[in-house]
Amino acid sequence: MSEIAFVTGGPYPVREGNRLELLLDGEAAFERLCQTVEGATHCVWAAITFMWPAFEFPQGRGHPLAFLHRAAERGVEIRLLFWRPDEETASLRKNAFWGAPEHLRQLEGLHPKVHVRWDRAAPGFCQHQKLWLVDAGEASSSAFLGGLNLNPHSLARPGHRGAGQNHDLYAELRGPAVADVQHNFVQRWNGASERDGGERRGADLPFPIQLPPRAGTATVQIQRTTAPHRYDGGPAPVGGQPLDGAAGERTIFVQYLQAIRQARRSIYLEHQYLEVPELVEALRGALERGVEVAVVLPATPDVPASAYVTPERRALFEARAALGEFPTFSLVGLVGQDDTGQRRTVWIHSKVMLIDDQWGTVGSANLHRFSMFGNGELNATFCDAAVARAFRTELLAEHLSLDTSALDDVEALRLLRQVATDNRARLEQGDSAWQGIAVALKIGQYVQGEDPLTAGL
Repeated sequence: MSEIAFVTGGPYPVREGNRLELLLDGEAAFERLCQTVEGATHCVWAAITFMWPAFEFPQGRGHPLAFLHRAAERGVEIRLLFWRPDEETASLRKNAFWGAPEHLRQLEGLHPKVHVRWDRAAPGFCQHQKLWLVDAGEASSSAFLGGLNLNPHSLARPGHRGAGQNHDLYAELRGPAVADVQHNFVQRWNGASERDGGERRGADLPFPIQLPPRAGTATVQIQRTTAPHRYDGGPAPVGGQPLDGAAGERTIFVQYLQAIRQARRSIYLEHQYLEVPELVEALRGALERGVEVAVVLPATPDVPASAYVTPERRALFEARAALGEFPTFSLVGLVGQDDTGQRRTVWIHSKVMLIDDQWGTVGSANLHRFSMFGNGELNATFCDAAVARAFRTELLAEHLSLDTSALDDVEALRLLRQVATDNRARLEQGDSAWQGIAVALKIGQYVQGEDPLTAGL
């Protein structure tokens, strides 16, 4: 049994008896999602942050609105909750379905059972949850959550030749914890900032009053970031506590900090960013205890050196760079190969942490201040050795093209460090005979354009 404790003080309790499955990379994840939607008998609800105009579901299923229109024609109720950027985040509207006139025209002609609401975030922040609920309230209900946007760059599986693509994932959840994902969606739908008027806004939803049956062995807690004064408390989840609307919720941040501090053997972090000073400090503490720590980040970060001009940012950079002083620390990027044989970096968009081959968390939250303290975010945190080991084995199989299922967690992360280090040496020597796609990065140079390895890719 893991010694990592779940958080207290949030609205959602710890639920036993869940099934959690990793769906790695967009093609496989969206295929499973589409198959589940095609089997829906009651409803499909989704909270969507970004939906690229050019995105289409795999296997010729077409644009998401067309795909969901066909589900509605079968009698399935569709509810879509989109983020509407405010003026402070207007630069992000390009790939958001934010309610512009052309977006409203796209809704014309859709089946009447397709309902849409828009939801703003606190000023300067984002409604960043990515979730799908299929047949919510039914015994067969399931939820999909993670980092995947409806982005064409997320469709290809990185593998050996997935250069230029996003590496991302969904987790598919079944069992009692699905009721809490449903509760979260209802709270957001009923409290959406733009929910009045319009023929497609739909009616408010009832909160769940019972749990789906047990579906597996995983213990799961749903955790969130919710800005203060964003929603009223509303009814409590089944067996849980009502949200303190004035205070908001930061259970994701609390859980990350607590879990890193309690790790005994290994920490595997795969994230888009590592920009939270408290978490960097906690990682240092883990390294001082001898914990094996592997961090997978984009090989080419999108944070320029100019971002570190303030004393606070400079201190963060220096503290993060100091992690490289420990022999049990490794920083790894993914570098694929395009059809011409040229190496290209793979963008890491997944948000997952695994500890001690027993515990994990996966969802939408990045490790930066926006996700920890202001965005709307949703994570599923779990304790189950079989699930954690399966997640770790599948992720490393992609990164290393090796099966680590016979290794324990520490041995597996040491192998990741060794292979990534060897691949870096090969890349610097112009040798294309790599093992997998993992490559070692220099944490002290992890600023845009500073690592000569990634600057040349």
